[in-house]
Amino acid sequence: MTYEDWLETVQSDFTDDSLWKMEVYRLALFLADLAWRDVTKLFQDKRTIDLAGQLFRSVGSIGANISEGYSRSSGKDQARFYEYALGSARESRGWYYQGRHVLSEVVAAHRIRLTTHIIRLLLTIIPPTRAQKLAESEPIYEIHPFDPHAEIPFP
Repeated sequence: MTYEDWLETVQSDFTDDSLWKMEVYRLALFLADLAWRDVTKLFQDKRTIDLAGQLFRSVGSIGANISEGYSRSSGKDQARFYEYALGSARESRGWYYQGRHVLSEVVAAHRIRLTTHIIRLLLTIIPPTRAQKLAESEPIYEIHPFDPHAEIPFP
């Protein structure tokens, strides 16, 4: 399965909504679908049961906060929810790193690249939405960019 394959499975209730135009939202939903399988595998190992619950909540929170922010009328309110999504994306990336021993390095690396891409998109969206720059230095990521066309590894 690829990202394009996944896009074809999403029902029109989502794709017909103007929110669907936001790439970051589409990627957040995609990550949530991938996380479903990942969390199932993490729950099978007693050492990562708590991690699995944290990962599931943080990944789900990314898309939820993007959609909540998108629905707000003021830029300040929108930016606040996009910042919540940013925090959840960073949290998710950390949980994926910790789960790499059970999920496999390949699966974890894919999910980490995907969450890093989501983080980059949110860091691009937030300042103009808020109409001011975030009080954060420019992030330097020295990893391979996320390729949405690549085959997706599963645990």
